[in-house]
Amino acid sequence: MRPRITCHMASSLDGRILPERWSPRDAHSHEAYDQIHDRLGGGSWIVGRVTGQEFAKGEAYPTQTDQSFPRESWLPQRDAAAYAVVADAHGKIAWGRAEIGGDPIIVLLTEHVSDAHLAGLRGDGVGYLFAGVDELIFEQAIATLGDQPGIDHLLLEGGGHINGTFLRAGLIDAISLMIVPAVDGNAGAPAVFDGSERPGADLLPLTCLTLEEQETLDGGIVWLRYRVQYPES
Repeated sequence: MRPRITCHMASSLDGRILPERWSPRDAHSHEAYDQIHDRLGGGSWIVGRVTGQEFAKGEAYPTQTDQSFPRESWLPQRDAAAYAVVADAHGKIAWGRAEIGGDPIIVLLTEHVSDAHLAGLRGDGVGYLFAGVDELIFEQAIATLGDQPGIDHLLLEGGGHINGTFLRAGLIDAISLMIVPAVDGNAGAPAVFDGSERPGADLLPLTCLTLEEQETLDGGIVWLRYRVQYPES
């Protein structure tokens, strides 16, 4: 059974998600964001490669190894209370650590990742799962996360690209959005959900967003929680 997924994000009034670009500069509250994270159940969370790279501490892994590894899951910690899941399809991140804030790291990979990169992950004690040959198949990855480490709820806290990918795949069950009284006002910043780069992409497969909770937080931040409905859901 796949985990239930809540996309938890903070955005400016114009829907952008890079607080360092917002005005006023001090409008965003990391404390409020973390408090909502905990109210949503905390636990395991998932981000994309760009966000994941911000947590990395290691140098680049060696490019060669005399070891060979099967393309199957390797999870050195299977009984953690929560996991930090990072989608790194082509194995770009050298971690230099095994956990983030006490949460063991699990990396989602494609089967084309090199044995040398797998050796680096194992040396750091970083777990990994495979989901796809050339590109990540998130439906497969999420199902595996539900089966093997046994994750039942996952907070999606990524950038606009991975958030949009999950939404187009029908994998998001709820949206938690903190709207901050600030404006980005510049072109090029990622949005909460970025669109597909494929020409002629289809409309998102949504039938209804039902408001289930709302609250005004300190500093004029408005928190909204929606249930996401898809056709026949």
